[in-house]
Amino acid sequence: VQLQASGGGFVQAGGSLRLSCAASGVTIRSCYMGWFRQAPGKEREFVAASARGGGSTSSADSVKGRFTISRDNAKNTVYLQMNSLKSEDTAVYYCAVGCRVIASEQRNPAAYGYWGQGTLVTVSS
Repeated sequence: VQLQASGGGFVQAGGSLRLSCAASGVTIRSCYMGWFRQAPGKEREFVAASARGGGSTSSADSVKGRFTISRDNAKNTVYLQMNSLKSEDTAVYYCAVGCRVIASEQRNPAAYGYWGQGTLVTVSS
């Protein structure tokens, strides 16, 4: 299983970015897909998740209303649209796939079996 994340970069506060995560070796339709982030000196934290099939999503309170997770099962790809970015959103963003995740554990990084390499998002205030 491989996850290839892309789309990070440098953006000014208030701007937007769209992250992509292309999966291979796994059919994401049957799996939870998650986005997590890790800022320097901090633990990895949950950002957003998309349930099996993509019919249900959840997001952290800190990004609710600004970030949207979506997926294209035909392309085996998950996205994170990030709007109204703030300096505190600066972090390395990781995508993850979990085919045995249950709903109550979707915000737990340990529930996901495979991770992408991370893509850096830097927001300048």
